[in-house]
Amino acid sequence: MPRGVRKSPIEKLKEELKNTQDSIEQYKTAIKSLHEKEKQIQEEIKLEEFKEVSAILEEKNMSISELKDILTSKEEGPQDE
Repeated sequence: MPRGVRKSPIEKLKEELKNTQDSIEQYKTAIKSLHEKEKQIQEEIKLEEFKEVSAILEEKNMSISELKDILTSKEEGPQDE
């Protein structure tokens, strides 16, 4: 059975180059989507951290402004040095 026309070395290399370029594009797309997923997960982590702080505030019966005052007073605390 005939197998068809043999490819020249140049045709083989061009085909290999095309396959390599296609793979590069696939990886770029995958990397882009992974970066987007990374940002989404980081935002979800922030949200969960805020939920934890909110729960603690509620548990301690504190308002956000009271927490802000506490944090601000610690920044402006004694400077004996």
